[in-house]
Amino acid sequence: MIEITALGALFGLGIAIFLIIKKVQPVYSLLIGATLGGLIGGANLSSTVGFMIGGVKDIMPSVVRIITAGILAGVLIKSGAANKIAETIIEKLGTKRAILALAISTMLLTSVGVFIDVAVITVSSIALIMGKKANLSRGAVLLAMVGGGKAGNIISPNPNTIAAAGIFKVELSSLMLANLIPAIFGLIATVILASYISKKGEMIDFAEEEINVERPSFFTSILGPIVTISLLSLRPLVGISIDPLIALPMGGIVGTIAMGKTKKLNAYMNYGLGKMTGVAVLLIGTGAVAGIIKASSLKDVTVSLLEKSGLPAYLLAPISGIVMSAATASTTAGTSVASETFAPTLLALGIKALYGAAMVHAGATVLDHLPHGSFFHATAGATEIKVGDRLKLIPYETMIGLVLAVVSTIIYGVIL
Repeated sequence: MIEITALGALFGLGIAIFLIIKKVQPVYSLLIGATLGGLIGGANLSSTVGFMIGGVKDIMPSVVRIITAGILAGVLIKSGAANKIAETIIEKLGTKRAILALAISTMLLTSVGVFIDVAVITVSSIALIMGKKANLSRGAVLLAMVGGGKAGNIISPNPNTIAAAGIFKVELSSLMLANLIPAIFGLIATVILASYISKKGEMIDFAEEEINVERPSFFTSILGPIVTISLLSLRPLVGISIDPLIALPMGGIVGTIAMGKTKKLNAYMNYGLGKMTGVAVLLIGTGAVAGIIKASSLKDVTVSLLEKSGLPAYLLAPISGIVMSAATASTTAGTSVASETFAPTLLALGIKALYGAAMVHAGATVLDHLPHGSFFHATAGATEIKVGDRLKLIPYETMIGLVLAVVSTIIYGVIL
């Protein structure tokens, strides 16, 4: 069987990263990188395409689940449920605890299935109003939302978690629960760091008051996510396995009925599908790259380097997540490439599937906010922060991600 050289795989990955940084469409960047990596690594064109298709096939179960997750996401966002959840939390905690309120609200939204960038955009309008009342800087307000979103992301039924669970073949609900303690530590780190910079940078001197629009009740808003999480929890609780492909859309449908908006369900589904399509297609690109890397000697070289360095094998999990998130500036792409590439190696090293998935997933939050990704620019636009001030937040965002990764690694690499 043809084996691609580690150098070829690295070159292909490097080409993909270079193209992404140069703003070439990420999916095509990944496909180009995968193709060149295979050819330079010693495979012929036919074998290279075969490896790429094989990698895509491996990622397809996660792609299907992610597409169905669009129903719940679309319902939460377009019905006003996400806004209602955020508004209720912020209202209950009040202006004196503004930073905590913003962090918790974005954490909860991402943890119930809203994309992190959408969660930040959803909360941003009320966040700016609260930030002005509390005399906070734009940077502090944005960091509170981003940090809370990162914490919620690793305990969510979002595409990154779905991808890791599918590739490592673990229950989605188990993986969501696995990083709960790291998420709490991440929330604490977010509040501390956002409070530290609360008076640094541009202060919020103007914020448009939000026009009052009809919102569903808090109970009906949260009911859909509760149904989804309850269905996913049946496996560890009573041994009944409900696949995310069923649980995620079921939550969205129940939520729509509870809010009395069944006539709008099709519109919600169309919106959710639009949000998930980009992620699903991106995963096809990551699958192609992962197929090339899996067919290469890169895994063996990586393990050999770890052994020679004297570092424990479990560090491969968070490090791979960190590196791939830096390469793609995406939690989902970073998680899926790292999982698809190194899951077999981690399992062969004796690391339990759930532990490996949790550490990879947490590692992928460390550098997913770099400027060559869309998240950096979407969140900057949501809070109207200057590019210079947005760049200054990167070290703080990285520290929050490191807290998530380090705590997860301590639990699943050192303690367990």
